[in-house]
Amino acid sequence: MKKPLNIDSENPMDNVDDWENDLLVRYPDPAETKKEKEEFRNYIDSERLDTVREFYRLNHTYQTYDFVCYKEEEFLKFNKKEMSIWEAVDFLNTLVDDSDPDIDLDQMQHLLQTSEAIRADGHPDWFVLTGFVHDLGKILCLFGEPQWAVVGDTFPVGCAYSDKIVYSEFFKENPDYTNEKYNTKYGIYKPNCGLDNVKMSWGHDEYLYQIFKDYLPDPALYMIRYHSFYSQHRENDYVHLMNEKDVEMFEWVKKFNPYDLYSKAPVPPDAKALLPYYKALVSKYLPEKLKF
Repeated sequence: MKKPLNIDSENPMDNVDDWENDLLVRYPDPAETKKEKEEFRNYIDSERLDTVREFYRLNHTYQTYDFVCYKEEEFLKFNKKEMSIWEAVDFLNTLVDDSDPDIDLDQMQHLLQTSEAIRADGHPDWFVLTGFVHDLGKILCLFGEPQWAVVGDTFPVGCAYSDKIVYSEFFKENPDYTNEKYNTKYGIYKPNCGLDNVKMSWGHDEYLYQIFKDYLPDPALYMIRYHSFYSQHRENDYVHLMNEKDVEMFEWVKKFNPYDLYSKAPVPPDAKALLPYYKALVSKYLPEKLKF
């Protein structure tokens, strides 16, 4: 497949976590809203908003059906690097979040905060593992991918873009927006065809799902694959493409979402003390080496 034309490789965000910070503006933690105004994180300054808008302009302009097919062809050969989960975490740790105004934690500590919050609530161990690994697909940034092709709200391609997607006005710049093959409610799909038959915009969610799909139970795989699909699990706007299994599994996605968004805290987890538990957990479900 030929590379799509006119792909802009700009990275408008300073850090991949800028997008996650923006989610906290759109979907604030109910507990946070009880704090005094001066305690809120400063995620709404004009410069940050301009950065996020530019990120979504690029994302919505270039995430076409052909682009997704091209990226699947490029990355789903899994020929970039062979690593253990721990090597992948170390690799991901080279992405340091300089943008969060409240905390200064590396990527492993972010992952541990999510997974430890899940474990504290008594969920199954595969759920805990999902919290620990769910963002590992962000290593796409370290393979040279622009941030708009790694993070961001995900959505189906090959059919009309929902107006419930954040900054949906930017889809007007996307060539699929006026393509009669793709711009109807169902596009190339059939009613209730099931999300497994629907191509999603390219990013860390789909990439990691494809790596783990043979190893984890279905609820975990749905959490990984669709945790950024906000126009469905928050807005319920793509139910016309979902089958009964999707509807059932999205209850798990909704259960996972608060841990993903609201588990950050200024006190870092004790990674050294937790390591034996997580090494045993990883060994239980995943092979020693994985191809990325």
